Amino acid sequence: MTFQQTSTARASKSSLFLRSQMRNIAPFATLILLLIFFSIASPSFATIDNASNILTQISVTGIMAVGLTFVILCGEIDLSVASIANATGIVVAYFTLQESYVNIANIPVAGWLAVALALATCAGLGLVNAFGTTFIGIPSFIMTLAMMQIGAGISALLVRGQIAYNVPDIVSTLGSGNVGGFPTIALVLLAFLVVGHVTLTYTRFGRYIYMVGGNREAAEYSGVNVKLILGAALVICAVCSGIAGMVGVAHFGSAQQNEFDGYLLDAIAAVVVGGTSLFGGRGGIGNTIVGLCVLGVLNNGLDHIQIDSFLKILIRGLILLAALIVNVYVQNIRSVERAEG
Repeated sequence: MTFQQTSTARASKSSLFLRSQMRNIAPFATLILLLIFFSIASPSFATIDNASNILTQISVTGIMAVGLTFVILCGEIDLSVASIANATGIVVAYFTLQESYVNIANIPVAGWLAVALALATCAGLGLVNAFGTTFIGIPSFIMTLAMMQIGAGISALLVRGQIAYNVPDIVSTLGSGNVGGFPTIALVLLAFLVVGHVTLTYTRFGRYIYMVGGNREAAEYSGVNVKLILGAALVICAVCSGIAGMVGVAHFGSAQQNEFDGYLLDAIAAVVVGGTSLFGGRGGIGNTIVGLCVLGVLNNGLDHIQIDSFLKILIRGLILLAALIVNVYVQNIRSVERAEG
């Protein structure tokens, strides 16, 4: 092989590598560009207080996105995350003593029991998702779409259009407290991100998640209990959503129907924009962190430059579309690589 042929081959390999890594490179480059643009456009953007504000703003979405990362890495989807968050937040408020002016016929119990019942609720809903998807064979898209309605029904049945305000002290502290001036809800997010990353990166269960998402048939031939892994991912996602709902209710100061409905798209966008493959097996919590930062910086920065709120929605949609295009493009590159060798 001549020197020219060797150089050409190396250039071709470098180009292929860059294209295959576009899913990771594009979100990070987008984040850097957004930070530079908004720092120049608004003097109040690049401050420590605003950074803390951004972290607080993405906390509820981030906790949901951690669980959703497990599911998407398996090559599945969960459309019920916002509905489960709604139902769990309402359940914890339903079992907490409310003020006399709150017109809800609830059942007050001890704070720890209210939290336990709320956790049991989200875990139970996750188990229903898991059972329907793995044992009955309902596609996760359809199963979690049905669960979205079930969660909405539970929420409507408990509060009947009313608003509850009180939650147990521990939930209130996690959702609206501060530690040394730092919001506790952001600390909860950081804890979830760390645990999620360690689980996916350094445990056997995490390796199985990637195996199931990367090649389900090969995982089965290797002795992996695919149904158990998929079911566990769906339950983890539901529990993360439930905890997000509880701390979110405390953070916002109320529990009501449809409170978290807008968080479904945000949670999915955070995972996908960050670079985790919708086809499974590629990505992780690191990608989700980048995606959360992109969405958080974008939403916060657009508020700082006082852009039209309707245009803000359009811009978010265009960024999500761009992420989906990159996702599919990189997947096609990998398909060609497999076909060629």
